[in-house]
Parts: sequence; structure tokens; C-alpha cells
Amino acid sequence: MGLIVAANPLGQMIFSPIFGWWGNKLGKIRLPLLISLALFTLASGIYSSLELRPDNVKYWMLSSRFLIGVSSANIALCRSYLSAATRISERTHAVSMVSLAQVLGFIIGPTLQAAVTPLGDKGHVWLGGMMHFNMYTASGWINVLMSIGNFIMFLPGIFEEHKIAAREVMVMQGGTSERETWKGIKPNYFSAWTLIVAFFVLVFNFVLLETLGTSLTMDMFAWSDNEALWYMGIMMTTAAIVSLVTFVLIGPMCKLLAERYVLIWGGFSLMFLGRVLFVPWGPDPPKLAQPFNESLNLTKDDPLFLGCPSATQPWCGELPALTLTQFIIGFALTSVGYPIGVTLIQTIFSKVLGPRPQGVWMGLLTGSGCLSRVLGPLFVGSIYTRLGTVWTFGITSFMMIVSMFWLQCSNRLLIPPTFEKASPGELQELNKNNGGKQDEHSPEEPIHGSHHSLSHA
Repeated sequence: MGLIVAANPLGQMIFSPIFGWWGNKLGKIRLPLLISLALFTLASGIYSSLELRPDNVKYWMLSSRFLIGVSSANIALCRSYLSAATRISERTHAVSMVSLAQVLGFIIGPTLQAAVTPLGDKGHVWLGGMMHFNMYTASGWINVLMSIGNFIMFLPGIFEEHKIAAREVMVMQGGTSERETWKGIKPNYFSAWTLIVAFFVLVFNFVLLETLGTSLTMDMFAWSDNEALWYMGIMMTTAAIVSLVTFVLIGPMCKLLAERYVLIWGGFSLMFLGRVLFVPWGPDPPKLAQPFNESLNLTKDDPLFLGCPSATQPWCGELPALTLTQFIIGFALTSVGYPIGVTLIQTIFSKVLGPRPQGVWMGLLTGSGCLSRVLGPLFVGSIYTRLGTVWTFGITSFMMIVSMFWLQCSNRLLIPPTFEKASPGELQELNKNNGGKQDEHSPEEPIHGSHHSLSHA
């Protein structure tokens, strides 16, 4: 199960820089996106048809999960294109909307699964027994349909690429070639790698809480499986709503304060406080659960078997319990801090790199987040199970405070490069260009003549 869960982020981590490089090489993202969506459709179809492959089914599942991760590497292309297709002043809002779309996906996914549960384990059998549509496979088939819809939306005549970032800088600097303009601007690679590491730490802390949340509440509060799923469902839904509001407010916040300060004191500081609050300070150890014994004729939900399993987690009887108040406040702070952090890291990262093609760099940023998703479950198994809550949240709190301190010390390096302002008429022409037809020139082809020639795009 651990391998199957890790296969998805592993595939995405390996192929994100490759897809990014491919997009840079082509100068366009349509072909890589179409191929990745076709692969996602195929892999989702395989996953939905596992019932037809009783032999070596676990290897089919592992393969399909890995291929879905490979196809999901196209997020690096999307982020790269977003950086190229927006002006600097539009970037923060655009990145926050893409992050909002990801959160909506996380919200809608479980909702779809709940909606198809009434199908039961039998469901419907179509295409002469070749397609099983039941509570286990329906979500996969819905993925297939949505992927086909995405594929259609990226076909020629429907999706047109408009790259404006390099052109904006070219106009501001009075240049005549986009390629020469971005080649003449050397990005601060130290800043870029600082943000990649910060992104890893941020996502790692979020994934850890996501992975550990349900089992942590069962250990600390002696909740049953049903109670844990119900209460965590309520909390995650509430947290999702809070996150949605936060995404909308990021733009206005960044108009009041510099983005790097909102990142440090709004994103990382709240995440740090959220982790510190998870270090338990209850007066007594948690309720200890007795090993399940079938001879007692009791169900597993009997209070005797609920609580912290000291048989497998020896620290249960030695460490203080986490209080419910701590858990709720820490969860709330995370729900606000994470969307701020993940949005502004991507925004500042794209601005620090400047107008150059960013496919490979966005692939590295995406890969660092995927590495967090691979290591998060392993961390839970090795640290939480063996050493307990104090070590788990002590280490993660230390990671957050070190990252926050480092970002604060190097915050001047996070200031994006500035360029000479063009005249209002030239920038207005640039906006008009971005909303019109695609430029006949390739992204790297010099555009000769006056800036007014941009109106031909």
C-alpha cells in the first residue's frame, strides 16, 4: 500500500523537469499537454479496470498509479506557461487562481467518491463485461471523461498560446528581440534554490498533517473509525472553505505588504505556529487502547479498544496527550498559512527567474513538492510510530522555523528584478496584443521595427 501511494508522486517528481524541458525545447506546451492527458486517460482506464485483471493485480495498480503521476507532471508545464502568459502585475492573482483550482480538486474528489457510493460493489456491467461501473471504479471512469474533456479543450482552434512576459520586459527595456532580452537578464539562482527548498518544507508539513490527521485523532481522543472520519471530514471541509477565502485575499494582502513579507509572516509563521501547537501539553497521557480480543465478544468500536495503542506505540503511556483545542487551532492556522505559502512561493519564484522559459525550473519546484509527498508517509511510519508526537512535531516545527529564519535573512534576494517602465501607450498596446490572435513570430524570433509592431500579434 505504501508503494502504491508513493508511486504517483514518484512518477510526477521524476518527469516534472523532463516535461518542463520538453516544453522549453518546443517553445509551446500544446503537444506535451495533449500527450500527458492521453496518458492520464489510459492510466485512469487501467485503474478503473483492475477487476478484469485478477492475476498480478497489485502490479497493474502500481503501474497505473505511476503513469498517472507521470501524466500529472504536466502541472510544471501549466505553471511555466502561466509565468509566460501573464504580466508581472497579473502574476500573483493568476497563480492564486491556479492554486485555488487545485484545492477545488481536492474538495470535489472525495465528494465525487461519496456521490457514487450508492452504486454499491456490484453497480453496472457494460460493454459485454469489459466495463465495470461501481462504487470502486466510478471515480476512475469519471477521471477518464474529464481527461477527454481536457484533451478537447487543448486542441488547435480552442486553446491558443499567448506569451507576453518576455515581450513585456522587451518593451520596457526598449529592445527588439525577446530572446536577447531574457538572455541578458541573469536570474538569482541562489534565490531560486532557496524557494525550492522552502517549497519542500512547506508541502512536507502539510502532507504530514494530511497523512497523520485521522490516526492522530484516534490515538489522542479515543475516537472510533466512524467518529474520526466524520469529524475530520467536517474539519477538512471547513478548512477548505477557509483556504478558498484565503486564496481570494492573497492579492489584496500583497497590495498592502511586499509579497516576500506576506510569505514569511503570513505563510511560514502561521505554519510554524500550527506545528508548535501540535506538540502536546495535556496534563495526562492519552487513553490507552487494549489490544483487540475476539474472545470478549466486543466490537472494535468498543471503548475498551479505542485510544492510543501502547502495544505498537510504546510512547503512548509516557507522553502527554494532545488536547482537542490545540488540534483545532493548529489545524486552522495551517488552513490559512499553507495557501499563502504555496501561492507566494510560486509567484516569487516565477518573478525571480524573470522572463526566460521556466519549464525546467518549474519542473524542479514541482518535483520538490512531490518528494515531500513521497517522504511524508515514510516519516510518519519511522518517527511518529516509534517516537511519538513530541519528536514528530518538534522536528517539523524546527524545519519550519529554520526555513522561516532563512527566508527572513535572505529576503532581499527574493525581490524580483525591476525593469524600466514603458510608456502607457506601449503597455496598453501590449495588453491588446495579449488578448488578440497569436503572434506570427515565434517566441524567440526578433521583432523588428517600432514597439507599435506588436499590434500585429
